[in-house]
Amino acid sequence: MKARIPTHREFIIDFPKDMDQAKADEGWAKLTQIVEDYKKAHNGQSVYAPTFIEDCEPAVKALQEEYGFTYTVQQVR
Repeated sequence: MKARIPTHREFIIDFPKDMDQAKADEGWAKLTQIVEDYKKAHNGQSVYAPTFIEDCEPAVKALQEEYGFTYTVQQVR
């Protein structure tokens, strides 16, 4: 049996190593909320949906300014 796993893209997020853990946890909670809001707005679609990155990147960039993390978008197979 063969299964085809679609290629998708995902955010790779890295908080500064010297950041207070409580602040990093707060940032992760807000990032998680972006995912939950996306699923609600798109009838339960997951982060594997083709438009996830484009739809969520503005919100991720806004949090990046607030929390100082870095991120890249990686192609995953």
